[in-house]
Amino acid sequence: MQKTVVITDHGFSDIDHEKAVLEGAGYRLVEAKCTTEDEVIAVAGNADALLVQWAPVTRKVIEKLTRCQVIVRYGIGVDNIDLNAARDHGIPVANVPDYCIEEVATHTLALALALQRRLLSTDGRLRENTWKIIPPGPVKPVSETMFTVLGLGRIAVSVIRKAKALGFVVAASDPYVDQATMEQLQVKKLSFEEALAHSDILSLHLPLTDETRHCIRRETIAQVKASAILVNTSRGGLINTNELAAALIAGEVGGAGLDVFEKEPLETDHPLRSAPNTILTSHTAWYSERSIPLLQKLAAEEVARILGGAPLKNRIA
Repeated sequence: MQKTVVITDHGFSDIDHEKAVLEGAGYRLVEAKCTTEDEVIAVAGNADALLVQWAPVTRKVIEKLTRCQVIVRYGIGVDNIDLNAARDHGIPVANVPDYCIEEVATHTLALALALQRRLLSTDGRLRENTWKIIPPGPVKPVSETMFTVLGLGRIAVSVIRKAKALGFVVAASDPYVDQATMEQLQVKKLSFEEALAHSDILSLHLPLTDETRHCIRRETIAQVKASAILVNTSRGGLINTNELAAALIAGEVGGAGLDVFEKEPLETDHPLRSAPNTILTSHTAWYSERSIPLLQKLAAEEVARILGGAPLKNRIA
C-alpha cells in the first residue's frame, strides 16, 4: 500500500522540492491549506506522515491520527505541535534546525552592531540636518564590549564565532552546556544572573518553554546595565514586550533589536513601535534566497528517512 504524506499547510511558492524527494521515493503527497484542528483532522487522519508549518497539531488532532509515523515541522520552533500528546501516542516529532543558521546569526550581529554603533540615531540626526562627528551617545570599543548569548545551540555558536571574529569579549549562559564545551569554544561560562548583570549585548537563543517564557521581564530587566543592548532572533515569548518597552522608554535599557514578538504581526499600537533605540524587523532573520528551498528539502528528507526505516536526524520528541 502506497504511503501518504500530508503537507498540512505552507507559505511556499511551490512544493517541487518535496515532490522530488517524496514522490521520487514512491510516496503519495497531499497538499492542503489547514488553519484549524478540524481541517487538519479531515485531511490527515489517515496520513503516514505530516509536514507542518503553522497549522495546529494539538492533542485533539494527534488522537485522530490513525497511521502517522512522524510529524515534521518546517522550521525550528514547534510551538504549534503538542509534544506531550505526540509522545503519549508514540509519534516522533522532528524539526529542521539547520536550514538558516548563518542567516539568523548574521541578522543577530547586524541588529547588535547597528545598535552598538548607534547607526539609527546617527542617521536620524543627520537627516534632521545635524552634522556631528561624534555619535549621539557612548560607544564602547568592541574589545571592551561583552557579547553574551543566552542558550548555546547551533545558531548561538555561530553568533559567538562571528562576534569573536569582530573582537567582542564573548560569553554564554546555558545550564545544559558544561564547562569543557565552553572552554573548547573559548567562551566564558556565566550563570543567568551573571549574564544579566555583566553583559553589554545580551542575545537570546532559547527555545520557548514554560521555564523560559518571559525570562526577560520587569524583574530581570532591572538586573541589566542601563546601557545594555538586548537582541532577540529566537522566540518572541521569551520577552514580556510591554515591560521591555516600558524599560526602553524609561531609559533603563540601552536598546533592543527584535525580530520576533509575542504576537505576530506586532500590533500597530504596541509601545515598542515608539520606544527609543529600537530596531524592529518582521521575523525575517531566517531568510535568504537559499534558506527556503533548503528548508523544504531537509524537511522532506526527514520524512523520507523514517518512512524508509532510517532514524530521524533531528528528533525532538
